[in-house]
Amino acid sequence: MARLAAHGLSVDRPAGWDVAIYRRSPTEGATTHPVLHAANFPLPKRRGDFGIGAVERMGPGNVFVVLFEYEPAAAGTPLFADVGRPRPRPGHFHPRALQRTLPGQAGAQWFFTEAGRPFSLYVVLGSYARRQTLVPMAERIVTGLRIEGAA
Repeated sequence: MARLAAHGLSVDRPAGWDVAIYRRSPTEGATTHPVLHAANFPLPKRRGDFGIGAVERMGPGNVFVVLFEYEPAAAGTPLFADVGRPRPRPGHFHPRALQRTLPGQAGAQWFFTEAGRPFSLYVVLGSYARRQTLVPMAERIVTGLRIEGAA
């Protein structure tokens, strides 16, 4: 299992998974923050931070995980009041909890602060019906994450 690290984030990459950690180039003075994508299918080169362009390619056995960092000032605010990352469970997932609703898929999203950094964890399952099998795959990625403290 290879470990991928960038921008104060690192994750174990299981065999057969495509993982990317990136930070978009700022445009017109805007700031950007790190994003991690992990999927058990090939990620397209062009995709949105929350998976537009990738989730449309998912089959029923696929999992897509996003760790999205927000502005440092958001850490500890009410939305990010939970400390430490969540542990995905099958009961957390629902077909209407998607950024973009696609037939058969299910999603879940959490907001939290870890190591003084505010994040959203967003997970898409290729099949709501197969969530008992798919969620452990997502949990493996989430538990393998390492987050360094804010600079």
